[in-house]
Amino acid sequence: MIVRTLIGAVVSAALLASAAPAPALALGDDEAIDFNRDIRPILSNKCVFCHGPDEAERQAGLRLDREADALADRGGYAAVVPGDPDASELIYRVESEDGLDVMPPPGVGKAVTPEERALLRRWVEQGAEFQEHWSYVPPDRPALPEVSDETWPTNPIDRFVLSRIEAEGLAPSPEADRAALIRRVSLDLTGLPPTLEEVDAFLADESADAYEDLVDRLLASQSYGEHQARLWLDLARYADSAGYADDPSRTIWAYRDWVIDAFNDNLPFDRFTVEQVAGDLLPEPTERQLIATAFHRNTMTNSEGGTDDEEFRNAAIVDRVNTTMTVWMGTSMACAQCHTHKYDPISQVDYFRLFAILNSTADADQRDESPTLPLFTEEQEARKADWEREAEALRNTLSTPTPELRYAQLDWERSFPEEPGPGSPDAKTPEEIRTILAIDPADRTEEQAKKLSDHFLSITPILQSERDRLAELERKLTPYTTVPIMRELPEAERRTTHIQRRGNFLDLGEEVAPDVPESFHPLPDGEEPDRLGLARWLVSGENPLTGRVIANRCWEQVFGRGLVGTSEEFGSQGDPPTHPELLDWLATELVRSGWDLKASFRLLVTSSTYRQSSTVSPRLLDRDPDNALLARGPRFRLSAEMIRDQALFVSGLLSPRMYGPPVNPPRPETGLRAAFGSAIDRGTSEGQDRYRRALYTEWRRSNPYPSMTTFDAPNREICIVRRDRTNTPLQALVTLNDPVYIEAAQALARRMVAEGGDSTEDQARHGFRLCLAREPSTDELDRILSLFEDARSGFSADGDAARAMATDPLGPLPEGMDPAELAAWTVVGNVLLNLDEMFLKR
Repeated sequence: MIVRTLIGAVVSAALLASAAPAPALALGDDEAIDFNRDIRPILSNKCVFCHGPDEAERQAGLRLDREADALADRGGYAAVVPGDPDASELIYRVESEDGLDVMPPPGVGKAVTPEERALLRRWVEQGAEFQEHWSYVPPDRPALPEVSDETWPTNPIDRFVLSRIEAEGLAPSPEADRAALIRRVSLDLTGLPPTLEEVDAFLADESADAYEDLVDRLLASQSYGEHQARLWLDLARYADSAGYADDPSRTIWAYRDWVIDAFNDNLPFDRFTVEQVAGDLLPEPTERQLIATAFHRNTMTNSEGGTDDEEFRNAAIVDRVNTTMTVWMGTSMACAQCHTHKYDPISQVDYFRLFAILNSTADADQRDESPTLPLFTEEQEARKADWEREAEALRNTLSTPTPELRYAQLDWERSFPEEPGPGSPDAKTPEEIRTILAIDPADRTEEQAKKLSDHFLSITPILQSERDRLAELERKLTPYTTVPIMRELPEAERRTTHIQRRGNFLDLGEEVAPDVPESFHPLPDGEEPDRLGLARWLVSGENPLTGRVIANRCWEQVFGRGLVGTSEEFGSQGDPPTHPELLDWLATELVRSGWDLKASFRLLVTSSTYRQSSTVSPRLLDRDPDNALLARGPRFRLSAEMIRDQALFVSGLLSPRMYGPPVNPPRPETGLRAAFGSAIDRGTSEGQDRYRRALYTEWRRSNPYPSMTTFDAPNREICIVRRDRTNTPLQALVTLNDPVYIEAAQALARRMVAEGGDSTEDQARHGFRLCLAREPSTDELDRILSLFEDARSGFSADGDAARAMATDPLGPLPEGMDPAELAAWTVVGNVLLNLDEMFLKR
């Protein structure tokens, strides 16, 4: 009965939202056609594969991605004749009903729709104006738009958003209630919900700057850096294992800790970029700058026997090329590894020029992950020089035969038995030493005498204290960890780079020199075509993409969807921005602020746009189901890590401990052991490590933490810009049954009883507020109390079941607590942790 009640309560509470397509905003009959918004997507999706940059695939020698080619005279006709659609071969072909003439040909790609044909015709009628792809044009800071409602905007973001909302005949939603707002912004900036103390303080603060002060406190929290690091580590393809079939452990957590500190210290994003891509090439790089270069050591290493190290070294460079362009420029380069890009102006030569910049580092797919950087604690650093001097003196003592030691050696030689018994310490003497001992001292060579002396010095009890002290010093001088880093090969050992035909590293074509792709802006003046030059090129003032890409990624993080929906793709196959002027303003503001990410997030979350209620009216849902117009607040499911961390946080279990080696929290083993065998036998962490933030959980590529995988966490074999966001029955099974969530429900139950007051009503209200930061409605409270009474009744009749529900796996009951009552609150806690609202930022 208890199980049925539990499942029924959870199912009745769950309201799962599904993704909807972006709204189709129809053009007015008199509205001017915009090439990038209206025409480029049609040509890119329906025409450019056969009539684009790739010469090998180009049909009829026709390019439609360039104005000069599309308008060129082709012997009495042209593909496009501006102002005359009836004379344009393009219009004839897409409108033709003749199967031999129509384009695309039947069975080759998707047909041009009637709406697209009408747009193409109107475009030609209006003069067939071409534009450079929007993202390749450096952003100009736009003027702030005029709006009718001057009272609504809080900062410039709101003017861009409101002007679009008003143009669509809509109005923004009212501001979210304060409880929803503090939970929303806390989750967005720290990845954790607010404490009840923070909620009560915010609700009671009537000052004009109460919300802005809250935002500043959250940005100053150490949890901010942890949350931002989690998002960056997807991009960096960070993992605690090396990948491929063996997937051995990799010690690289110092890089993860560097990322946390970089965000908490608000390291400007241009420096954040340079230090990760080329920190080792900076003048006299610091230890921290060298650690940062582990960004590109997150590539996989294949340590299986019989593999070709050069093949997998090459694969790592390919990954670095693709990752660099994806992370900073939102540009898919992978196509150009094998052939000229089908849609964007990126040639295979461009690809391998960039490859050449990254092709002369010292790492070479080795099991030892060399080159690595040893890292020492503060105490080690402070005393290292003294310890090294003492150790060197001891080594000298242990290798120098004094007169006293020479006499002792003679005594040892005389007493050495000809045939040591099996129990004698002398039985362990190496055969070579025994052979020398059998030779008359006068007949021994100088080398034999030296070997005998060295052996005696290594075993004599006279020097035992010195040997013990040296061993102790060597332990103290052992680095507490190491981290793989980037290092350039010496000039004489630099590799040459050739085009790889069809991407095959064994089939080499012409040699290419290091450089950036020629279709983009050139390297900054005075920069060499090396990793440092590349890093500075990525964040140079001439780069049209990086500012937009990073501003869009920040927007996506807090609003759930980027202004460019395809945040991983800003090329011609990506979505155009829903608010292009706003994106350009944000990009230029980011650069103008000195690449200050905290300032960018502050701007986003203090806007009226962000503070809107996420409750949607039927009219708005019909007009804008995906909230592309931003006429309501963000509402979407939390990430895998946030769901787990939130359960631990509200239950009081979450450990605040930061940094250090990865940990292994509890996980279900049924099925996993059959699939992975001993690979899962890493033991569950004890103490606080059992309850660390998910950021610190060991990330093994071949066997990721199961519950996070269920909630769409990637294995990080490659760079991931945008996680999938799915809804499946398996997710409910995880949060109902996974040991982490059962333990959290038990701890939440104990909090409700210990902190909630004397009445069951107060205890229920306390648990609800811990989870959702708001007061329950009368109906919600009645349902919780009814569930509690039903569960307590059942557990009162079964003491063993009650004790198991209340203590397994959390541990013994606190003194004075009733097992049946605590078990019933555990059922309630499990339901609260499984409410749909718990999994959503609303």
